[in-house]
Amino acid sequence: MLNQVMLVGRLTDNLEVVETENGKKVTTLLLAVQRTFKNCDGVYETDFIRCTLWNAVAASTSEYCKKGDIVGIRGRIQVSSYEDKEGTKKYTTEVIAEKVTFLSSNNSKNDETDEDDEE
Repeated sequence: MLNQVMLVGRLTDNLEVVETENGKKVTTLLLAVQRTFKNCDGVYETDFIRCTLWNAVAASTSEYCKKGDIVGIRGRIQVSSYEDKEGTKKYTTEVIAEKVTFLSSNNSKNDETDEDDEE
């Protein structure tokens, strides 16, 4: 079985890395990915895809990328569920980034990071 996704898009905001109680670094971003075809009105629509980055991937991406930069993300789709205040089960879908490639960042110190860079 295979769960792998590759995306190229623009960061919708600057990233903020937070540290969890157990010391792991994490950030969440929205990646604006333009569709490759026009809708019936002749406009390219954009999907905003939630991605979560952990540890070295989160730290490097937040250090070298800013709002509007183009990045490539390779990762996996993760579906989670929770119950809201009324007891209704809700589902969320996100991409867990395993590798981020910086495609338009002005900072040339590092152009790629992945989970294997952690230690």
